[in-house]
Amino acid sequence: MLASSLRWGISATRPVYRQALGARAPVIRRGYVAPPSKPAMAKIVNADRTKGRVADDEAKSDMHPVSREEIFSHAMEGQKGERPASRPIYLDAQSTTPTDPRVLDAMLPYYINQFGNPHSRTHAYGWETESAAEQGRKHIADLIHADPKEVIFTSGATESNNMSLKGVARFYKSKKNHIITTQTEHKCVLDSCRALQEEGFEVTYLPVQSNGQVNLDDLKAALRPTTAIVSVMTVNNEIGVIQPIKEIGHLLKTYGADLAKELGRGTPKPFFHTDAAQALGKIPIDVNEAGIDLMSMSSHKLYGPKGIGACFVRRRPRVRLEAIISGGGQERGLRSGTLATPLVVGFGEAARLAKEEMAYDHAHISALAKRLRDNIMSRVEMVLLNGDPEGYPGCTNLTFQYIEGESLLMALKDICLSSGSACTSASLEPSYVLRALGLDDANAHSSLRFGIGRFTTVEEIDFVCDKIVAVVNRLRELSPLWEMVQDGIDLKTIEWSG
Repeated sequence: MLASSLRWGISATRPVYRQALGARAPVIRRGYVAPPSKPAMAKIVNADRTKGRVADDEAKSDMHPVSREEIFSHAMEGQKGERPASRPIYLDAQSTTPTDPRVLDAMLPYYINQFGNPHSRTHAYGWETESAAEQGRKHIADLIHADPKEVIFTSGATESNNMSLKGVARFYKSKKNHIITTQTEHKCVLDSCRALQEEGFEVTYLPVQSNGQVNLDDLKAALRPTTAIVSVMTVNNEIGVIQPIKEIGHLLKTYGADLAKELGRGTPKPFFHTDAAQALGKIPIDVNEAGIDLMSMSSHKLYGPKGIGACFVRRRPRVRLEAIISGGGQERGLRSGTLATPLVVGFGEAARLAKEEMAYDHAHISALAKRLRDNIMSRVEMVLLNGDPEGYPGCTNLTFQYIEGESLLMALKDICLSSGSACTSASLEPSYVLRALGLDDANAHSSLRFGIGRFTTVEEIDFVCDKIVAVVNRLRELSPLWEMVQDGIDLKTIEWSG
């Protein structure tokens, strides 16, 4: 069934995705974008292995427009029967997203027939894969309004963050030794900054306001003539807060540039780096309008393949950085290594689809997020919404007071949720992001992150809401703390024996 392909077999008995969305969610219809035509040599050979895939450009030209049913029935071709109904509902889109079937179709020829090294300049196999890689690079550049030459491929946002921070800091260390970031950045940014501190750099970790946004006055006060780079995440991976990126970029181009002049003529302004892994393809980004100098991106947060990311590195005015990977000098000498053409093609196709369907995706996800919040918060008392209510709706973080978050997660085995970043999920410590908002340990431990994505359905949201309400009520009935609160006792006045 179509809906089960979207939910990876969660239920074989629920209505199809189109019916559920059309009947119950006040969002516009998706007009799927048809796959682009492939290069001249991109033909899938051995027809008995294609399981019905269209093998050439001429046949594919008859498929416009591509319907929803065609796309997902095509993706499930060859599957025998329905997937098991025990498959849990996936609401952890900030951790990763499923690869869009159209992205997979775009990648397959470069695994089977067009397998050449894109850096081989002496034969057709290299030429065709180089062309495909450059087309993927262009799709990513178009999504962020950049020049394709400014897109440097990496293994993911973690590498891009390391490359940006360490590369800029080390290149300009003779004149500048100061870095600014926030307390709510991704762990790889914070750990990169700590590594640079051990090398002698000074780092300022700015606090955030109660809604998760950085205070621009605090940032301005922290700027110095020796500030080399400022790193602020576009959309936070735990609470979905959207930072004032344009305002930060403007501040660095004006006040930051004036401060840099104190070190002598020609000294560059503080460079602006942003981790946009959770923002790419979900909200509009224009690197020129926002004054961004370096930006980290990741494919698997965008319904693309895992193992591929990119870093935007501005060329005019030029951003110079010290490479952290040495080798054959690929990617402008900033990131050596052979490009994985299938992954680059998949990332590019995911970016192309995201640009075309961003309005639909945002409307769909916004409607589901509102449905989730309204349903739960109208039926359960003492629930807090963490972060900015105007942030990215696909990342909803709720605190269920007087309940242990781990107990709540264990009771929700048929729902894939998170209590924080996937990169720190092995830690028993409360989320440092929530602590930065002002939450105490108890409330931080009682929080859940709901990651809503492109393929989430209304029916799944309703099921999750009913399950959450039932589990929260049951756990609170077992909690002596909840009983004390109901009796009007202020828990802060109690002196606990230890």
